[in-house]
Amino acid sequence: MLNFINPDTLAPPPSNFSHVVDVPDGTRMAFISGQVGVDKDGSSVADFAGQCRQVLQNLERALEAVDMGITDIVRLNAFITDAADVGAFRDIRDDWSGGHPAASTLVVVSALAAPGWKVEIEAVAARAK
Repeated sequence: MLNFINPDTLAPPPSNFSHVVDVPDGTRMAFISGQVGVDKDGSSVADFAGQCRQVLQNLERALEAVDMGITDIVRLNAFITDAADVGAFRDIRDDWSGGHPAASTLVVVSALAAPGWKVEIEAVAARAK
């Protein structure tokens, strides 16, 4: 069982995530490469919210491929290209995660690998064997 921890020695998280996720011995892990807002046919929408929702759907599909789900995520690393989208990102992520408090990092970057991409998210998931 994963142990989600927000020590009282650290400031509380500003949105729904944990400062620490303790993964016990004997746990199967999956590492999901950075996903972008492109659907399986290679198309993408232009707006941030649409891309963000597609990225999260892609993460779910990747997790399903290894018989895992959102509640198995222990860490999300997100990269966005516009600081003005931080609030929208948190709202969309928090709604998608259903309250699951994975450890999370959000970084604003100048660009992603392809022009027009606005968000990329990678994940680590863990489930007891």
